[in-house]
Amino acid sequence: MNGQPESPEVESEDVNPEIEADAEANSPEEVDVEAALVELQAKADENWDRYLRSAAEVENVRKRAVRDVERARRYALEGFSRELLEVRDSLELGLTAADVADVESIVAGSQATLKLLGTTFERFGIVEVDPEGEPFDPEFHEAMTMQPSADAEPGSVLTVIQKGYTLNGRLLRPARVIVAAEPVDPE
Repeated sequence: MNGQPESPEVESEDVNPEIEADAEANSPEEVDVEAALVELQAKADENWDRYLRSAAEVENVRKRAVRDVERARRYALEGFSRELLEVRDSLELGLTAADVADVESIVAGSQATLKLLGTTFERFGIVEVDPEGEPFDPEFHEAMTMQPSADAEPGSVLTVIQKGYTLNGRLLRPARVIVAAEPVDPE
């Protein structure tokens, strides 16, 4: 009509609108974006799964540590207690034998029991602090009084009233002592 060949008209019924929309939506650039999104979503899901597993593992480790600490607190003295049972048995035997035994055998039994207790202490790192004649050390000794003495050096332990004890180098109980002082001048 206007001098140009007429193009065949395409009826709208021949072209499916969904295919046309997909063709426009699936341009190469958009396909790459969709693939990247799918890949990123998969990576995010994987990281979330790792996070959940790690959080669960941390919680399990925490619970196990709490259980171990509780168990250690409850049963830490088990070995020591077992060893002390031998000392108690020895004391009970001595008391039972006291009815029929003479003084010498009771003393010998008491000495054996004390030796057994000392061996148990050594096994568990308990060391006796008996500082007689040594210089006074406020970290391990408790001065009960000072006494003038011409025989002992001033500041040294003159007499031990009660022995002290350490556990693996840490003070359990200080030794209670009398410390030597300068002798009083008679003038």
